[in-house]
Amino acid sequence: MTVQEVGSPRKRSEDARLITGRTRWTDNMAPAGTLHVAFLRSPFAHARITGVNTASAKERPGVVAVLSGQDFAAEQGSLPCAWVVTEDMKHPAHPSMAVDEVRYVGEPVACVVARDKAAAVDALEEIDVDYEPLPAVVDMEAAIADGADLVHEDLGTNKSYTWVFENGDLDAAMRDAPVVLERRYVQQRLIPTAMEPRSVLCVPEGDEFTLYSATQIPHILRLMLATVTEIPEHRIRVVAPDVGGGFGSKLQVYGEEVLALLLARRLGRPVKWTETRSEGNMTVHHGRDQIQRLTLAAERDGRIRGLKVELLADMGAYLMLVTPGIPLLGAFMFNAIYKMDALSFTCSGVFTTKTPTDAYRGAGRPEATYAIERMMDELAAELELDPIEVRRRNWIAHEEFPYETIAGLTYDSGNYEAATDKALELFEYDKLRAEQADRRERRDPVQLGIGVSTFTEMCGLAPSRVLGSLSYGAGGWEHASVRVLPSGKVEVVTGSSPHGQGHATAWAQITADRLGVPFEDVKVLHGDTAVSPKGMDTYGSRSLAVGGVALFSACEKVVDKARKVAAHLLEASEQDLEFKGGRFSVRGVQEEGKTIQEVALAAFAAHDLPDGLEPSLDSDATFDPENFSFPHGTHLCAAEVDTETGMVKLRKYVAVDDVGKVVNPLIVEGQVHGGLAQGIAQALYEEAVYDDEGNLTTTTMADYLLPSAADLPTFTTDRTETPATSNPMGVKGVGEAGTIASTPAVVNAIVDALRPYGVHDVPMPCTPERVWRATRGQEKPAAAEPGAGGGLGSAGGDQ
Repeated sequence: MTVQEVGSPRKRSEDARLITGRTRWTDNMAPAGTLHVAFLRSPFAHARITGVNTASAKERPGVVAVLSGQDFAAEQGSLPCAWVVTEDMKHPAHPSMAVDEVRYVGEPVACVVARDKAAAVDALEEIDVDYEPLPAVVDMEAAIADGADLVHEDLGTNKSYTWVFENGDLDAAMRDAPVVLERRYVQQRLIPTAMEPRSVLCVPEGDEFTLYSATQIPHILRLMLATVTEIPEHRIRVVAPDVGGGFGSKLQVYGEEVLALLLARRLGRPVKWTETRSEGNMTVHHGRDQIQRLTLAAERDGRIRGLKVELLADMGAYLMLVTPGIPLLGAFMFNAIYKMDALSFTCSGVFTTKTPTDAYRGAGRPEATYAIERMMDELAAELELDPIEVRRRNWIAHEEFPYETIAGLTYDSGNYEAATDKALELFEYDKLRAEQADRRERRDPVQLGIGVSTFTEMCGLAPSRVLGSLSYGAGGWEHASVRVLPSGKVEVVTGSSPHGQGHATAWAQITADRLGVPFEDVKVLHGDTAVSPKGMDTYGSRSLAVGGVALFSACEKVVDKARKVAAHLLEASEQDLEFKGGRFSVRGVQEEGKTIQEVALAAFAAHDLPDGLEPSLDSDATFDPENFSFPHGTHLCAAEVDTETGMVKLRKYVAVDDVGKVVNPLIVEGQVHGGLAQGIAQALYEEAVYDDEGNLTTTTMADYLLPSAADLPTFTTDRTETPATSNPMGVKGVGEAGTIASTPAVVNAIVDALRPYGVHDVPMPCTPERVWRATRGQEKPAAAEPGAGGGLGSAGGDQ
């Protein structure tokens, strides 16, 4: 009996080797003759380089070469930005290694190449760099004020761009509105902190190069390396072996990758670099970092009339691959699941002397969801309504799908009522509200807060036409190939590559069902541009909704080819054949038939094929969806807040998500759990803190606080299912859902607990000090401490 794979909670086949380390991490590789690179990095946030003396470093034992930015100036080009969001966007040159000026702490200024890593690191101490310090630019609001110090003097401004989107008559929506709320929220800067640090190995082979990198984007990286270095693309092979996490931080073309390629070409030897954790905290692109000003107009019954959004988004010192577009992805999500008459969105990108920002799990969508979900709770408090009730009065009803939102997107499917009802039941919402009322009446020092977050997101990034309309420099399609071997085994080649998502298992499940072959007979190949030459890679919860659907289509083509061969072998017409459980048979004559493995062998032998038919079942497909996919859900959080100490304890967390059709429930659970951990971490723990001189003070795990399993509650998760209509599998995306929904759920719970104290906001991360000060009406905490947040905004009162 054939086992139905899609929908089965199969354990991941790749986990045994990944967990035990019996696999290929980039840092494990060391071809014969490998040289090791160490980078000297700027200790200044902003300074001119007036001299670099490398003579002493060159004399150190084991050193092969020492080079400064001047040595690379003629060949390193400028790191790419693929998203020019406005015609007048300011886009400064971005050298892989600084030549004349440094603009953030950690920017590379020189490198040592040595026979072993220790020798390279030791020789860095012998390099003497003369700096002429310049003013640091740390605060976004100060950076765009008149007379501000400039990050890039030649640009004449610290503003990279201003992007505006408007729909509906906002003036009419705001005019005479019975309720108008204005709030200011801060999305603190975050450091992605993947389990595996970045690592690069470049191996020269004559005039060709193989670059191994812990990257999410082998195909994009290959193209961009060719563009930057002018080495022909067909001379470059990029391999992303097993990659230990990314969260967007490896959706990037980094200077170290470019320099490894240039060094390998210059020295004719394999060249390798692996970052330390402190090095990574300074130089991996950061996430979030926005100041959000929101104005919401509503009727007295809670119906939203209009929303005005004004953002300042910190670009850091340079524009990296998709830096300027990240906050704009949220432009279409500030309306979330709600109906309204008007939406106005304005975003200004601002240069500072900090590490550049770029994609981080959710990429613009968590920031938008946080803002609107905080505002919905503020509206509920203003009207003295239950937060769930306010949402019910505004969300899109399930019978209204497909629905064109005020942001111009068409939500194809969803059922917010079903997800919310299930979440409320699992959460025991009414029981917890009763307990909350009792604690308030008793003036219990430990108050109970209940946080609500009802969300949707646009993911499955594509469609290419939409990305083109937003001036993005590439498409959003994905490619897959299916190769049926003579023995009946199957090789799947996918353009997306995993870094924790479980492609090898899920893709094999899809293939096993479509072709009727055993799961164990399918091998999934990925991450090597020589094996998988076509692809747009992995990010934006697109792997299944785009890449998986491409695989589905390729499997269908295999079956169509096999049908022709089977019809010939069975001396029947194609129309009379049915294909079930991997076997072709004539309708009504089940005792005679051919398995797809028998058909594959017959095609390989080619002894008896119809005239003109190619002797192969192999097929490929490219899928470019017509619309995004829109997973959604309801998350509920109960938090106990000790008003005497500021300590927050998450007592209960329920997440009910709708991600369309599910291929593997275990993988979905894992993605939700991981996403929840990252979203909760933003709410309670994480922040990249800079001092006034532009020094990152959270460079180690001792300073940058990451939660462990002991810091998180047991999650209760469940699902509803409304299949997507934008693809034949009905799948959506799940990789970012938990992160998007959880941050506002937690902060809403904390604020809900403290409303009797007149508190309307606690800036993230909601550390015990900040919570304690909020209850006492103090505007901001003491000077920032490592891991304790930077004190942006106000802890008490409206922001």
